[in-house]
Amino acid sequence: MSLEQFFERPQFSIPQDEKERLLTETLGELAAHHRERSEPYARISGALDAPTGTPSSLADFPYLPVSIFKSHELRSVPEDEVFKVMTSSGTTGQQVSRIFLDRRTADLQSRALSTIMTSVLGPKRLPMIVIDTPNVVRNRAMFSARGAGVLGMIQYGRKHFYALDDDMNLDVEGLQEFLSAYGDRPILLFGFTFMAWKYFLAAIRDQGLDVDLSNGVLIHSGGWKKLQDEAVGNEEFKSTFRELTGLGRIHNFYGMVEQVGSVFLEGEDGYLYPPNFADVIIRNPITWEVAKDGEQGLIEVLSVLPHSYPGHVLLTEDLGIVHGVSDGTGPGGWHGKRLQVIGRVPKAELRGCSDTHAFDKQPAGVGS
Repeated sequence: MSLEQFFERPQFSIPQDEKERLLTETLGELAAHHRERSEPYARISGALDAPTGTPSSLADFPYLPVSIFKSHELRSVPEDEVFKVMTSSGTTGQQVSRIFLDRRTADLQSRALSTIMTSVLGPKRLPMIVIDTPNVVRNRAMFSARGAGVLGMIQYGRKHFYALDDDMNLDVEGLQEFLSAYGDRPILLFGFTFMAWKYFLAAIRDQGLDVDLSNGVLIHSGGWKKLQDEAVGNEEFKSTFRELTGLGRIHNFYGMVEQVGSVFLEGEDGYLYPPNFADVIIRNPITWEVAKDGEQGLIEVLSVLPHSYPGHVLLTEDLGIVHGVSDGTGPGGWHGKRLQVIGRVPKAELRGCSDTHAFDKQPAGVGS
């Protein structure tokens, strides 16, 4: 199957009707690939009474619960072709997902992230502030989804400055030196949502620092749970950054280790958009039917990129709403479904990258 049709065109540029047709055809081939090469997936697919041919629509593809990768070893390549094993974030004692990547899938993952991020960052690598500690990529014990997220993003920057020390204190002197050298030109900031708010922006506010980030673009992700507990939503997050630092270009993104290719990026209208090679469906958690536009339900994600493991159609543990389809005439000119992520299903495991850090920092006995 050729995936070039999804990479050749600018991300977020394929009209929804055409995109669904292309995805349905390619996902049909990918599903057949996994049935042939993964006996456990073939058994699961058979138990779900899944059609052996290509379904007529994206909603007709059988989905796996995202939690299945915590309890089952699912891969569609021989063990000696496994190039990398990714694990999801999780607190101590939790099971983690294990995702098996061969070189092809790892290359697709890297290429996908590049085409998505350069759509808002441009082709050049920018001086970069990493809102984390350097040990997040040096310490293998920390290298789960959080470390992988940082490592995946630093390739889009240069002159990297890690803004936090191991105790999550802001390196004020280092930040001032970085901005003296590069603050008059475009810069990239990356951090997980909770950490960007709690340790970076809060330190700027509490210490009364004069920090000008007006030339910056912030990419952030990792879960809103702890900020929701503090009554901080997306709009307040963005408006406070703008007020304290002048930073106006802020893009949240939604993604997960379990599905290569599903990195949904926040557009200028504040909604999350799936890239060319992925899509989203909202399902009613009682009937499992596709929810209507504007109705809240469980988020199902689809991607044509997972080749080495059957993660192409997954039902997440997240709640969301699709607010219709953009035809490319709105802010930014992006096409596709407009997704709003509400949060975790009640009682779902704590698993967001920054939420995991927040849990680890709590005193014993404090609930999540």
